Amino acid sequence: MELTCLHNKFNLHPLPLPSLLFHTNPNPRISFRKRNNLCVASVSDTIVSGSNKEVISKKDDDFGDLKSWMHKNGLPPCKVVLKERPSHDEKHRPIHYVAASEDLRAGDVAFSVPNSLVVTLERVLGNETVAELLTTNKLSELACLALYLMYEKKQGKKSFWYPYIRELDRQRGRGQLAVESPLLWSEDELAYLTGSPTKAEVLERAEGIKREYNELDTVWFMAGSLFQQYPYDIPTEAFPFEIFKQAFVAVQSCVVHLQKVPLARRFALVPLGPPLLAYRSNCKAMLSAVSGAIELVVDRSYKAGEPIVAALNTEDPQYQDKRLVVQRNDKLSVQAFNVFAGKEKEAVSDMLPYLRLGYVSDPSEMQSVLSSQGPVCPVSPCMEQAVLEQLADYFNRRLAGYPTTLNEDESLLLDPNLNAKKRVATQLVRLEKKILHACLLATIDLIDQLPDHTVSPCPAPYAPLLN
Repeated sequence: MELTCLHNKFNLHPLPLPSLLFHTNPNPRISFRKRNNLCVASVSDTIVSGSNKEVISKKDDDFGDLKSWMHKNGLPPCKVVLKERPSHDEKHRPIHYVAASEDLRAGDVAFSVPNSLVVTLERVLGNETVAELLTTNKLSELACLALYLMYEKKQGKKSFWYPYIRELDRQRGRGQLAVESPLLWSEDELAYLTGSPTKAEVLERAEGIKREYNELDTVWFMAGSLFQQYPYDIPTEAFPFEIFKQAFVAVQSCVVHLQKVPLARRFALVPLGPPLLAYRSNCKAMLSAVSGAIELVVDRSYKAGEPIVAALNTEDPQYQDKRLVVQRNDKLSVQAFNVFAGKEKEAVSDMLPYLRLGYVSDPSEMQSVLSSQGPVCPVSPCMEQAVLEQLADYFNRRLAGYPTTLNEDESLLLDPNLNAKKRVATQLVRLEKKILHACLLATIDLIDQLPDHTVSPCPAPYAPLLN
């Protein structure tokens, strides 16, 4: 059985069990999340330093708009159109947004962007192992994607991604409120936030981005794909910090957290996605990975011309800290925990610390975990109840997924005339069921040992999903 604190598979010997996942990432791994920011920053040099004027090249019209470029490069017919809303500052160009091009009903596919038009770490680094090594506590996926955008931006119109980067430039760091991210504000502008804890958070985040900037050369040296494409452009020599910060904030606001995908495709930049696609807290429509594409299925009806909204994939703000705990305990983001017959209780005990880690949401509790030795999490009665009940439910669902019961398998194997292939298959699934059943009994035994069974399971915004 495989389990990790970040991205883990459950592998049941001899066949794999589906994975344990934290919150909404049903890829066969457990993951903790980072929280997305909704403010966009430009990665371009079209914002003139010290000026409110915007430089617009008339030659850009030769490329057409973003959607036209996407259709030329594989975007199939879709049911959306790019529209404009005016900027608060008349000196700036209007903001684009995605709207319905026709009347839509719940369940309609608004658009389906092929993977060839999506930027992921898989594309940037070319190797999931490299992605795992680089995206440590010092360097995030966002930093890698930002570095890639800066290199592509440096190529100008020779870059395949020029129309997409140009669209990010057009946003000028303006989110849905048409205001640049506070990370890009001047000191005088940050003074507007005096007295608010937001100001301290902005300054702290800026320091974090600076630390990531100082680690950029590590990516360049370790990622062979980047080295081959840009052999002489050492990042910190090619790009000043301010340019990196603009790119980082742009990526932070645009990135989509995909589900049911490998680690190297987990974070993606999707044209027609944010910032062009608005978010709403009560919306259930999400950008989802399907075969060869990223699609949006709407969850409500739209009239032609209405802005289309999607659900915000919020991520665990303790993401990096939890990842650090896993790595500190000699585990990678993908870590195998093999379950052997007769050793099911030990396997369940080994998994519990990592499951508990997924339930931690209080920053003070997370600091306690960071200061402890070993995979230790504070265990409250309601947390333990929630973890064990969720685990037991998982094993029950797995057992219910088989068309036959253990007793029926035993009876079938008594038939001397049973087809040889069916006999082997029955013996195999019988072994799986025995291991699953033993894991379930071990979990139930732990539940029975809880001192108070009247305690309700803790609500946990970033609890693991067992899939």
